[in-house]
Amino acid sequence: MTDPIDPIAIAVSGGVDSLVCAYLIKRQGIDAVGIHFLTGFENPAEPGPQDIQALFRPLDIPVVVIDLKTPFKASVVDYFSAAYQNGKTPNPCLVCNPAIKFGVLLDEARRLGASRLATGHYARVQAGRDGRYRLRKGVDEKKDQSYFLSRLTQDQLACAVFPLGTWTKDNVRALAAENGLKPVNRKESQDVCFIKDSNYKDFLIQADGIRPQAGDIVDTSGNRLGSHAGLHRYTVGQRRGINCPASQPYYVVRIDARRNRLVVGAKDELYSSRCRVTDVNWIAGAPEGPIRADTRIRYRHRAVAATVSPDGDDGAVVRFDEPQAAVTPGQGAVFYRGDEVLGGGWIV
Repeated sequence: MTDPIDPIAIAVSGGVDSLVCAYLIKRQGIDAVGIHFLTGFENPAEPGPQDIQALFRPLDIPVVVIDLKTPFKASVVDYFSAAYQNGKTPNPCLVCNPAIKFGVLLDEARRLGASRLATGHYARVQAGRDGRYRLRKGVDEKKDQSYFLSRLTQDQLACAVFPLGTWTKDNVRALAAENGLKPVNRKESQDVCFIKDSNYKDFLIQADGIRPQAGDIVDTSGNRLGSHAGLHRYTVGQRRGINCPASQPYYVVRIDARRNRLVVGAKDELYSSRCRVTDVNWIAGAPEGPIRADTRIRYRHRAVAATVSPDGDDGAVVRFDEPQAAVTPGQGAVFYRGDEVLGGGWIV
């Protein structure tokens, strides 16, 4: 007689990914409970908790609605705003996954009697022979979301279930159609889920109280070229919106928050041969010395060959084989060996 499998909690939304995730778990005969969490930034025009509860009823999965407005604001939204105020470009998903989904939401799952939490991420977790868990890319290269999970700890990975890790998005949609699984929210999830219409500039002013201050636009030699209406409007590598006429377009090279200056330059001034990374989460264990790793410096960046050298307790210096454009403070640098995520930290 086999031991019973502990119930699994599933983070559910109205989308096809969490719906198919739940279907695959139920197909294995595992008891499941859905958890839908509220952030306080829901769009009234989109399906609400009652619609989502009704969606999972045919799968015999009860959905519990959890109010996480306070921790979500404190951990994710306040971080997002503070990063822009400090001249950095944030990545809220890198914070939300360890702090909210596999933080407070996992705690709620345990209170409901579940030992693990499943999500619709396209990634995989494997237990190694050394007792450590490994995070690997999803098989669908276009949808792989391992980058966003690179800050999960060993304890969190031990509780993580990613049923879609071995699926492609096309196959997920096909399975949903074959089994009459019709999501109530047909839009793809946004990287910044709490900002409607992706207008983060208005959000920072209206919802989070940033007060823009005008300042100088200067070139990399310090020559004044014009003025800006607030540094929160810019990110490294940006070309549009600088409004300084020249024979060649200017790009944002650096954001000098201390002096409230926007530093711009020619395209070739965007390239960096190295960067420093802090607060590195080494999933497979910290290396004792320099290692070779493919490094992604933002989600849509193709990983490139680099040498990563540990620096201090939790830092690293990344030296790219070929200079990279728009290495942006505040973004995550994530290190790969093949399809395995070795770890990741914050670019400074």
